[in-house]
Amino acid sequence: MQHQFAAFIDDLKATHGKNLAAVLLYGSAAAGDFVREHSDYNILIALHKIAPVDLRNAHACMREWHKMGHPIPVYFTVGELQNAADVFPIEFHQMEKARKVLYGTDVLEGLKISDAFLRHQVEYELRSKLILLRRQYIPASASVEGLTNLMAESLASFAALFSAVLLLQGVEPPAKKHAIVALTVQQLGLNGITFEKVFNIREKNFEARLTDKSANELFAEYMEQIEKVIDSVDAVGKN
Repeated sequence: MQHQFAAFIDDLKATHGKNLAAVLLYGSAAAGDFVREHSDYNILIALHKIAPVDLRNAHACMREWHKMGHPIPVYFTVGELQNAADVFPIEFHQMEKARKVLYGTDVLEGLKISDAFLRHQVEYELRSKLILLRRQYIPASASVEGLTNLMAESLASFAALFSAVLLLQGVEPPAKKHAIVALTVQQLGLNGITFEKVFNIREKNFEARLTDKSANELFAEYMEQIEKVIDSVDAVGKN
C-alpha cells in the first residue's frame, strides 16, 4: 500500500496545493488490525478551507482511489475539526486511538473531545446498525456464505461502537478489535464464544464449514449479544 498511498498523496498535493494541511490514515489499518477482505483504508483529508471548487477539483484523484476499491475520504477544514469533536465523539475517539499522519501535520493532536452526547450517539448508532443487520439478514439467510459474510463484515462496525461503550463504562478501550470485544464481554458479562466464532469467520481461522443450521444459530446468538450491549447503553441513560 505504500506505493498507492504515495501516489494518492501526490495527486492530492497536485489538486489542493498549499490548501492541503494534512492526510491521516485512521481505523483498523492504523491500529494494525487490518483484514484485507473486510477492512477499509479510512482517510481523513484536512484543508485550510473548503469550497465546492476544491471538492470538484478532487474528482479525478478520488475516482482513481475509489477504482482501487477504497472508500472516498472524509474532508474537514482544520478549524472544523475542533468544533466537530463534540458532535461526532465516537469517530474522533477512534481517530484519537489509532491514526497515522501520511502527509502534513497531526491536526488531531491535542483535540478536545466532549462526551456530552456520547451516550446518545452510541445508542443511536447501535440501534441503527442492529436494524440494518436484521434487514440484511433476510437476503443473506438464503445461503451459508451470505450469512457468514454478513456477520464477518458487520463485526468491525460493532467493535468500533463497543469501544465507545467501554468509554461509557468508564473504561479506557484498547485499539484493536479483538481486545475491544474481549474487554466489552468482560465488562458486560456477554458470551465471548459467540464473538470468537465470528472473528474466526472474519479471519478465516475456522476449521469446519458451518451448516445452514449452525450458521443461523450463530447469527441468532450474535444478534442476542448485540441486543444486550444496547440494553446496557440504554441503562446508562436511565441512571
